Amino acid sequence: MAPDGLVTAHGGRWRAALALAALAVTVLTIIAIFSSGFGRTPPVTVVPTLAPRPPSTPTVTSPGITVVADNFWLTYLPAGLSRTGGGSISPEPGVEGGWARYAAGSDFVEVQVEHGTVAADWETYRKRAALASPRETTVRGKPALVGRHPSGGMMIAWLERTGTGAWIRVSDALSADLLPLAASVHAPPSSR
Repeated sequence: MAPDGLVTAHGGRWRAALALAALAVTVLTIIAIFSSGFGRTPPVTVVPTLAPRPPSTPTVTSPGITVVADNFWLTYLPAGLSRTGGGSISPEPGVEGGWARYAAGSDFVEVQVEHGTVAADWETYRKRAALASPRETTVRGKPALVGRHPSGGMMIAWLERTGTGAWIRVSDALSADLLPLAASVHAPPSSR
């Protein structure tokens, strides 16, 4: 058997060396874990937001905007068409408003906005649309009727809001543009 001092001296060195090795392995493991990103929350990405632009009143000369009547305009018009007519609706009891016609050759788009008792509610206004084979649809969430116009072409009519109704009529060649035209209408609540 070895003397007590010798066992303690050699055994203590081995235990100290083993403890240092365990400490080194623990430190290296912790460094590896934290450098890998484990346990970190993902970085927050800040996405810039644009401030809303105040609405502007368009003019006839604004590119991409076509004014029909009193603050009622289209932001889409099939290529190649130009304004060939328009103005106020001839006085009719309970109706006022405006109209516009855009054409090129035999292709045309007619738009009319009507204010007054004729557009008091949807049931009243839908009777004004004399369409052949009318189908119900919506325009920007508002009830509408679409169908063939007795004089040719396709037409859609809807109540923009109480007291304001609108319709758009297109030539047969532009019938695919009817719904995009109606969807492009802008009529701020303040227009009437």
